[in-house]
Amino acid sequence: MPFTVKANQKNLMSDIALHFENTTEEADDIQLGQGEHKRIETRKIWTTTHLNDYLKFPYVRQAFMIERNSIEKKPGKESHEIVYGITSASAQEADAERILKDNRGHWSVESCHYMIDWNYDEDRNQIRTGFGPENITRLRRFRIGLLKSKKSNETIPEMMKKLMLNVGAVFDYLKMTKNSRPVKLHGVA
Repeated sequence: MPFTVKANQKNLMSDIALHFENTTEEADDIQLGQGEHKRIETRKIWTTTHLNDYLKFPYVRQAFMIERNSIEKKPGKESHEIVYGITSASAQEADAERILKDNRGHWSVESCHYMIDWNYDEDRNQIRTGFGPENITRLRRFRIGLLKSKKSNETIPEMMKKLMLNVGAVFDYLKMTKNSRPVKLHGVA
């Protein structure tokens, strides 16, 4: 699994950044987004094994730099981001394409954390004893997973708000009772 280096690892980050700073090499892999999440995205990755003995971090087998460029479809707003990382997988175990794919998968997990924090304000949760914190987080992830499984033009927060204001619609929406009727959320049953 690739590990994205954050600002709290300043030496590690600056060492990797310095290595890739003036690279003129072509990217080892390029992935183009297909317009998911209302944006067009290009992700490029450069990998190296040259830093393995130099970096002071356990089990480093490859270091990488990922460049993300995206354009939001409606406003046309462009963004550019560069991230650095390491992995314990050798070049034979994980090529650039695999690392880039795994890194993207990591961000989908992060987006779930973000959704839970934002929609449930989980950081200020008062449940602190026993298995309570773990169980409430599982229930929240389950709820988000259910809402994601429904094909809708609405965002997860919009769907949550709509269902929160009409408890009866929750059972209809999930088709949990015999007399459930189809619920339309923006034209999707």
